[in-house]
Amino acid sequence: MAAKVKKGDRVIVIAGRNKGAKGEVLKVLPSENRVVVQGVNVVKRHQRPSQMDPGGIKTFEAPIHVSNVSLVDPRDGKAVRVGFKVDEHGRKTRYAKRSGESIDV
Repeated sequence: MAAKVKKGDRVIVIAGRNKGAKGEVLKVLPSENRVVVQGVNVVKRHQRPSQMDPGGIKTFEAPIHVSNVSLVDPRDGKAVRVGFKVDEHGRKTRYAKRSGESIDV
């Protein structure tokens, strides 16, 4: 299956504790169907000191399920479904179904 959400995409959270938050996809975990979104699902972990790291309480973004995010429409900034079409050069590109605007530039 083709990836609808890729690293660097602007997404909006549509379900869960962080509903309505927008951010950029930092990492995609396709084997787990999860994505890491900047500023979303921020958790704190106690880290033991090591030779390289002083330890302490670290904050970072935890992965969330890909079904809880939706791409942001480039035209109006709302959540949008993604479709695929082949362009004039024969490349498969993603487009926003509501506005018809291309997501891949």
